[in-house]
Amino acid sequence: MSIAKPPEGPPASVLIDERIAHLQDWRGPVLGRMRQLIHEAAPEVVEEWKWKGTPVWSLGGILCTGESYKTAVKLTFLKGASLPDPAKLFNASLDGNARRAIDIHEGDTVDAEAFKALIRAAVALNAEGAKAKAKPARAAGAAH
Repeated sequence: MSIAKPPEGPPASVLIDERIAHLQDWRGPVLGRMRQLIHEAAPEVVEEWKWKGTPVWSLGGILCTGESYKTAVKLTFLKGASLPDPAKLFNASLDGNARRAIDIHEGDTVDAEAFKALIRAAVALNAEGAKAKAKPARAAGAAH
């Protein structure tokens, strides 16, 4: 597991641990479980702490964020609209052009294998984007 360290202070993994521990109701275990599933699906994932307190998981770009609200743990996939979701896990931010989210409420269960498939699809999408950026652009009017 790679860990991106904020400019000052503890590593992101420590800050995420603290966030999970601070959520002393059902949200802590839920966020912890989702974090574990992310690591199972993408062992090379990088944990980051962005936007003054948001856990972020990246690999070749952001995969998803993990926010906690009073009534939900929200996992937002920045490129979720481009991901296959046959299990219909996405249930929030459905009308955006790019993002999709999974809101998990108290008592909800998330299909672990379907969630890990989403993470793997997000990793693959980021890798495809990186390959596309790496290809040299053709010059206008160049001979084929």
